[in-house]
Amino acid sequence: DLCVYICTTLGPPGTGKTSLCKALAQKLSIRLSNRYSYGQFVEINSHSLFSKWFSEYSWLFLAQNNSVFDDQVESLTAARKASQSGTEPSDAIRVVNSVLTQLDQIKRHPNVVILTTSNVTEKIDLAFVDRADIKQYIGPPSVEGIFNIYLSCLEELMKCQIVYPRQPLLTMFELETMGFRESKVSELSLVLRDIAIKSKGFSGRALRKLPFLAHALFVKTPTVVLERFLEAMDLAVDKQIEEKDNLVNCL
Repeated sequence: DLCVYICTTLGPPGTGKTSLCKALAQKLSIRLSNRYSYGQFVEINSHSLFSKWFSEYSWLFLAQNNSVFDDQVESLTAARKASQSGTEPSDAIRVVNSVLTQLDQIKRHPNVVILTTSNVTEKIDLAFVDRADIKQYIGPPSVEGIFNIYLSCLEELMKCQIVYPRQPLLTMFELETMGFRESKVSELSLVLRDIAIKSKGFSGRALRKLPFLAHALFVKTPTVVLERFLEAMDLAVDKQIEEKDNLVNCL
């Protein structure tokens, strides 16, 4: 029986939950190509399903080797306890009941995989969580993950000659093999590692934008050497941390 409900319910925004689900759906379609002639990916915008009558909708998808992806699933599966306490519309109970009923009906079809994501897990009804076979937390990238994101961004910038001339950077594995010893070969790579350590806690989305912000805010020339660009990235990280702290204080 292939019917699996995978719910990546835990994780802050920008950590790649949506991208992971889409990639997983594609990988499943490739892996199961010997069993199914084709795969179909259905992406649901939860908030757009509701008509003006709120609970008039259908959520039943049947096709060969379907991957059904629901982003921000809390729009459809809000905890019914809140409705009973009067903090949510009473129709929300009927919505959740309908979703749960149709999920149980989909179980009769062994070729449907349901993937869901959510940022606010405490708002999801427990009955829906119980129906999920896999509940996976997707947190912010590790220091190694941050380093690899920055490294790929810098490689692209050097390829476009925004960072010029091109200079080789070591991978995290190569730095570990060297025992993180500083030398002419590893100097700039160790600077990038220090920036990655300082960036711990940033979302993947923020990390991808950071080289752009570094260039926009702290680089005043069309092209820049790698050493100078790393200094700009370090300043951009400091600015992001400062803005985050200011936002927290305002809240």
